[in-house]
Amino acid sequence: MSTASSKTSTLQSNEASAPSTILLGVNIDHVATLRNARGVHYPDPVQAALLAEAAGADGITAHLREDRRHIRDEDLLVLRQSIGTRLNLEMANTEEMVAIALDIRPDMVTLVPERREELTTEGGLDVVRLAAGLTRTVERLQAKGIPVSLFIDAEPEQILASQQTGAQWIELHTGRYCEAWETEGLQEDGGPLGPETQQALDALFAAAELGHQNGLKINGGHGLHLANVEPICHLPHLVELNIGHSIIADAIFLGLPEAVARMKSILQQKTPWTNQVG
Repeated sequence: MSTASSKTSTLQSNEASAPSTILLGVNIDHVATLRNARGVHYPDPVQAALLAEAAGADGITAHLREDRRHIRDEDLLVLRQSIGTRLNLEMANTEEMVAIALDIRPDMVTLVPERREELTTEGGLDVVRLAAGLTRTVERLQAKGIPVSLFIDAEPEQILASQQTGAQWIELHTGRYCEAWETEGLQEDGGPLGPETQQALDALFAAAELGHQNGLKINGGHGLHLANVEPICHLPHLVELNIGHSIIADAIFLGLPEAVARMKSILQQKTPWTNQVG
């Protein structure tokens, strides 16, 4: 079995056993953000990826943006050659990025919306509106053995449109849930969720179930941190969470291995959540 096939089979086997175990994909973009802020060669995002793997990360996620604000082309090349888990390349649906993906051959491509003026990805793909172009890209990448995931909001029409593109995976955008969590001032007290947070969580539960019913495999991510991730761990059929900013932020105080290990521990423990739906 090839290395790429072996890594993909890890995702497939985990999907079959979900939700008993959740994989952790660590996004190392903001290590590169810090490096680029001073125009120097450190800190090295590849070194961060290797440390994350050693601490238990199941995969490494990197977003190559059009403006190269953090990850650069050379980072991808070295990541592809260096890491021992899986490389998930987040990218916009542009001809330039598709060509790079076909050359680098990541273990997965996650297609995301992208606007130059945004600080971070602000919402999911509008698959309904962009279906034709996304379908062409999905076909091109998957024909070369690269699984494709679509980063979408937890909306039924987007899930159904995603299935029609031929994509094998969706990544549910957890940002609305995380924003509501912060707005309603929730802490790690085990208390009931606020109404907006609960509504957002309910939508994610329903979206995960609908995606599974339509043959899609379910990932999630955006805005998750140690305090708010546990309820998300109970999404039905969830395979992997991709988490970056909070892990890198925690690493300032804890060190990267400990920050990864603490997040991984929550994903592994997944104690019963009384607010889960259904």
